[in-house]
Amino acid sequence: MPTPCPNYFDARRTTRREVLRAGSLGLFGLTLGELLGGRRLSAESPALRPSTFGRAKACILLFMWGGPSQLETWDMKPDAPAEIRGEFKPISTNVPGIHICEHFPELAKRTDKLAIVRSMTHGDVNHTSSTHYLLTGQPPPASGELRAQWPHIGSVLGKLRGSTGALPPSIAMRPKVPGDVPRFVEESQGQKGGWLGPVYDPFVIDEDPNLSDYRIGSLALHAETPEARLRNRAKLLAALDNLATDDPVLVAKRVNDRRALDLLTKADAGGAAFDLSQESDKTRDRYGRNPHGQSVLQARRLVERGVPLVTVFWPNEGIKNVSVYWDTHSRNFIDHKERLMPVADKAFSALLDDLSERGMLDETLVVWTGEFGRTPKVGQVNSDAGAGRDGRDHWPGCFSSVLAGGPVSGGVVYGRSDQHAAFPAADAVAPADLVATVYHALGVPREQIVRDLADRPHFVRPGTAIESLFA
Repeated sequence: MPTPCPNYFDARRTTRREVLRAGSLGLFGLTLGELLGGRRLSAESPALRPSTFGRAKACILLFMWGGPSQLETWDMKPDAPAEIRGEFKPISTNVPGIHICEHFPELAKRTDKLAIVRSMTHGDVNHTSSTHYLLTGQPPPASGELRAQWPHIGSVLGKLRGSTGALPPSIAMRPKVPGDVPRFVEESQGQKGGWLGPVYDPFVIDEDPNLSDYRIGSLALHAETPEARLRNRAKLLAALDNLATDDPVLVAKRVNDRRALDLLTKADAGGAAFDLSQESDKTRDRYGRNPHGQSVLQARRLVERGVPLVTVFWPNEGIKNVSVYWDTHSRNFIDHKERLMPVADKAFSALLDDLSERGMLDETLVVWTGEFGRTPKVGQVNSDAGAGRDGRDHWPGCFSSVLAGGPVSGGVVYGRSDQHAAFPAADAVAPADLVATVYHALGVPREQIVRDLADRPHFVRPGTAIESLFA
């Protein structure tokens, strides 16, 4: 069984009184309405207005797997030496004084909706373990074992809120593309239910939503399957529901089978959320006719139907022998300019506009991040992967994350990096603080306790919410 994080309470300077108090206020003393409706704010800072707590009903997490370069995106250093500043130029945005990269022209027109955090930092240079920081707020376990990992943000919400109808409470978009290029995203830590157990693992969509025949394979009803067989399956599941079991794997399978059957048999249960053909060609074009753009559109359709959290991982485009994802060890400038930034710029901008037009932006938090940044100096080696003469290596010392929607105030920059974007120079932000900000927006209080499979309590919300980002 997993064990609590060593020195977990000590690391957060938590007193015995606070532990007891949290226990009385956590899952034991509050109803779900009180817990998630934002009516309990005693543990929040007085600076956080009650109107900001729990304002977001859902979150779309745009995860740029591979580590986007801070110097080529949100935190340019035009006055630094050439080997630091790189080849791109900053452009003005619609917020005076804020500049971002020239290859984010659409986002530059919408910067008034963005809160740019330029002082993210941690110490892990490895892709598959550093994701654990950003998806859970906690450091990865030494063992790396799945059920020793902390639960994904969406898994915690699933535990606290439960499902919305037949739709799972947390969904991850990880579109596969043809080819035998390694699929590193699948190996990344922090994207499952962890010590909450498999029943809280996010529902994963591997299918490419940009394909004309896109459908979720595990939810596809074969034409030859008679209605009588579905009725028999429903009766069997009902019988199984009456059988007691302590095996978390069997429990998870039973829950997921029930969800799948509901999606197959109930027209209004949420299955239509996966039918992108219901969107106009104009809307689909607006997001971009590519795996990432259509995944972001799919995410909007899911939160619109009540899914609390959707994670959209950047897809592996199936390119071999060059940089994949945002992992630009070589071709850093070519790939940022041609393969990465135009797609991200279009999809993120379309999402902001779409949510705003539908009246959903104030209730939907959007987070754009990667697991770390890139080395300040082109060609600098900082990991076993190294870097070519035109590449940047892994760099967790300083990187950028962006938030929008929900209670977040737009048109602001939080934190400051040093002259080479190597380390924070002011207001350093740990992943735990970013995750705490997400939890605050979604209505999870600081004293929230969740119990693991061994019935041990954990304070599930780490870090300190970034107060100045809230409107």
